[in-house]
Amino acid sequence: MGGRLARVFRTFNLESRARREISKEKPTPAPRHPTSRLDELADHPEIQEEIYRKDDRLLTLLKDVYVESRDPPAQVKVGGGEQLPCKQEEKRLTKLGNLGDLDVKKVPKGKISIVEALTLLNNHKLHPQIWTAEKIAVEYSLELKEVNSLLEFFIPFAVQEFPKETKKAI
Repeated sequence: MGGRLARVFRTFNLESRARREISKEKPTPAPRHPTSRLDELADHPEIQEEIYRKDDRLLTLLKDVYVESRDPPAQVKVGGGEQLPCKQEEKRLTKLGNLGDLDVKKVPKGKISIVEALTLLNNHKLHPQIWTAEKIAVEYSLELKEVNSLLEFFIPFAVQEFPKETKKAI
């Protein structure tokens, strides 16, 4: 709907606007600087002669220049069409959460999934004497330094439910 309205305004009085633009006088160009005129070169034949004259000294210097280029040697592939095996990351099975098919099944060693991170943080919060940093590092194949950083800087939220009588006071 808006396209039709826009088209009406675009084509309104189009012919008269076009005639008006065509009938306008063309603007005069800006004056040129006197040194940029090529007409003066035609007036002075000695300048034309100097331009087209060959300089023998420069030509001999140019002949002395020799450029040699070589392609790099072609590299031959050893072993025919065999490909070297790429480095395989060691993977470990995760401790599955409750999402079933949506859970991540395999994680590279040295990393953990989000479900595992929340689980280990919660276990450490509830039972810090059982779930120590060393036990978590062994259980999830992590480095001890990273586990200490994880336990220090990440704290899971605690959900607290207030009794009904305190809700009224709030």
